[in-house]
Amino acid sequence: MNHRPQRLLHCHPRTVDLVVAAALFVCSFPGSVLTFPGRDLEVPWWPGVLVAGVASLALLWRRTLPRTTVVVALGCAMAVAALGYILTVLVIGPLMVALYTLARGSDRTTANLFTASGIALLLGTALVVGPDTEPLVLKLVGPVFWLLLPTSLGTTTRLRAAYLEAVRARADHAERTREQEARHRVTEERMRIARDLHDVVAHHLVLANLQAGTVVRLMRSRPEEAERIAGELAGTTLSAVRELKATVGLLRHADDSEDPSGPAPGLAQLAELAASFEPAGLSVTVNTVGRARPLSAGADLTAYRIVQEALTNVTKHAGTGSAEVRLSYAPDRLSITVTDHGGTAVSSPASGSGYGVIGMRERALSAGGRLRAGHRPEGGFEVVTELPLLSPDRTPTQNALA
Repeated sequence: MNHRPQRLLHCHPRTVDLVVAAALFVCSFPGSVLTFPGRDLEVPWWPGVLVAGVASLALLWRRTLPRTTVVVALGCAMAVAALGYILTVLVIGPLMVALYTLARGSDRTTANLFTASGIALLLGTALVVGPDTEPLVLKLVGPVFWLLLPTSLGTTTRLRAAYLEAVRARADHAERTREQEARHRVTEERMRIARDLHDVVAHHLVLANLQAGTVVRLMRSRPEEAERIAGELAGTTLSAVRELKATVGLLRHADDSEDPSGPAPGLAQLAELAASFEPAGLSVTVNTVGRARPLSAGADLTAYRIVQEALTNVTKHAGTGSAEVRLSYAPDRLSITVTDHGGTAVSSPASGSGYGVIGMRERALSAGGRLRAGHRPEGGFEVVTELPLLSPDRTPTQNALA
């Protein structure tokens, strides 16, 4: 559809008003000489043309002064009715245009009030002052119809424009909402990948560092033990490379040919995780209270990563050779407690400080749980996490929506 004429009309409103006023003034010439069949013109034609010219001239201010324009055009229409001209669209056209403009640019109450007042005044003038030879039906029906028509059209145009504006506003809002949601999802994904990278790198590098230091210390005095630990160091670095590859693989495009490497870790690999800390000199005890219940895939990975990060912090900060992981199953929640018995003089991560604790807390919140970390009164450090369990009579999707 070609919108160029509409744009031209919108960009040159003054020209449009001049053309409309000139056209209505020209129409007043034949309108001022109309008579009923078989009757002669009882009044000269030029007074009607003159009055209609004044009303047409007032239309030049219909956009800036719509109410004043209606009043002037109504006064001219009443003068035409009083002079005895037939009230046709040719002579009251300026009043119709003025009412249309008012209805399009103002509220319905204002438009209806001006229209009703105009009809009452115009009919009153035609009945009281107008000629008695004109049929009463034409005096009543004609002006009412011609004045109600522009008001209805103007109101309809205004409502349609308001509706289209509301539709555009909703579309703009929906577009902005989609963009914000997309940015929010990208930010969440970046934070999740950053947490995974932090957990993987911190865990494996800490273990590799401790194993490498042990190899250096035992190389001369106990070469067989140093060789065994060196072999475990190779396994640690290989595991780090494998998990880093799986994590970074999430950043690949969907059309990349490489598949992700293996399933995500969970509590089923908790024994292997605990054993991986033994070369670093940390003995991890895992205790389970209650009947084991399944978690969702996301909560299972979250539980594994939190335990991994907590034990890594024990290895780095606690200065102790033992830690305990306690899994307590309740009907709807799993409580995970990671405790070390390090001395109070040994530096431990403060509650809520460091990216490790922040990452653990973010993981717990993202899985619908909560996390608390802090020093124990009797010494050492403790991380307590609560995660929701899957209900036995509900699917994972239903549980996530609950």
